[in-house]
Amino acid sequence: MQETITIVLKDTEELSGVCGANDANLQTIEQLLGGRIVARGNEIRAQTINEQDFKTVINALITAVHTGESPTPDYVRAVVDTLTTGERTYKDYINDALIMIPHGFKRVYPRGKNQAAYIQGMRSCDITFCVGPAGTGKTYLAVAEALRLLLSKRVYKLVLTRPVVEAGESLGFLPGDLAQKISPYLRPLYDAMEALIPFELIHRLEETRAIEIAPLAYMRGRSLNDAAIILDEAQNTTREQMKMFLTRIGSGSRAVITGDATQIDLPRPADSGLLHALSLLKTVEGIHFAWLNTADVVRNPLIKKIIQAYEYEKDSFPASRA
Repeated sequence: MQETITIVLKDTEELSGVCGANDANLQTIEQLLGGRIVARGNEIRAQTINEQDFKTVINALITAVHTGESPTPDYVRAVVDTLTTGERTYKDYINDALIMIPHGFKRVYPRGKNQAAYIQGMRSCDITFCVGPAGTGKTYLAVAEALRLLLSKRVYKLVLTRPVVEAGESLGFLPGDLAQKISPYLRPLYDAMEALIPFELIHRLEETRAIEIAPLAYMRGRSLNDAAIILDEAQNTTREQMKMFLTRIGSGSRAVITGDATQIDLPRPADSGLLHALSLLKTVEGIHFAWLNTADVVRNPLIKKIIQAYEYEKDSFPASRA
């Protein structure tokens, strides 16, 4: 018979907070750590699970409940990620990098050290570059931090931009005005916003121009003060575009540049403004560089496997195929 691990909680209210809605937190622990977990009375019992890891996660949930939080499966995943990286002092970087958005749907927790360093870099430096593969949270965390700054009135405007790299369809033939033309290209940024704050709030911020979408080509000559600025898909900027963008950043502003160096759609990948900036600016003080990798993928477990398969193919068959 398997040895049972039992944790006795103070009361059923504490138990409810630890378990989460419909025991979602316990189900997430089972998915991530294995084993079987059951809550009875004011006790949580587990079998076929690493005792130290299980107790670390439960104690983290208890601590969160005592501080007035309602921990969610996202919080559980963040704590478990600290175990897989060999780091058990989750408070040191999960809670310090927590993003709380006024009027937002939920609190955003970093999923591991790399994401925590990314968030802390956005808070400590005026310019942050974040480079990593698809699904690592580059855009999502940038939007979350920018909304935190905007809705807590640390900045007065959120500017969203990205290079428009066409794929078989000319931008000029898309219907609508400029905002409607550029909107499909900025859809990933809107997806992130809609997952974080109510749509009605987004619409109100757009009406008051507190949120502005701007094609990269239309930013020349501007000076963006007291703004949170996100340049997404930066791997598709040219060197001239990147220089132009970086010199638009005015006083009191924070800029985040995100990109995936493996998804360059320019005719000559070597012309990427992102790659050039990473090399040219690496010694400039006041700029933070965040690096995410396959281990940081949070979008879907399958995404990590897909990226690894493509990386394996590239390493095994380096010559390009028609």
